[in-house]
Amino acid sequence: MTEHLDLPKDLMLCEPIVTITGRSEMLIENYSGILNFDTDRIRLSLKHGQLLICGKDLRMEYYTNADMKITGTINQIQYTM
Repeated sequence: MTEHLDLPKDLMLCEPIVTITGRSEMLIENYSGILNFDTDRIRLSLKHGQLLICGKDLRMEYYTNADMKITGTINQIQYTM
């Protein structure tokens, strides 16, 4: 249906949009919630699973209901169902 209406899949299916700049900055859109946060790991709830970000000195520069910005040294990103 999204292809027929020519609508973006992220809007219709609430899929996350993850934009990474190098290893030091990450923007995440369409997440559902924050499950766990410390300076080495951030676990987010997605509509279909979870997103785990591992690294060093991780910080949430900002977060809203729609998006967030994470900075620090990003070493690993893992999607789980």
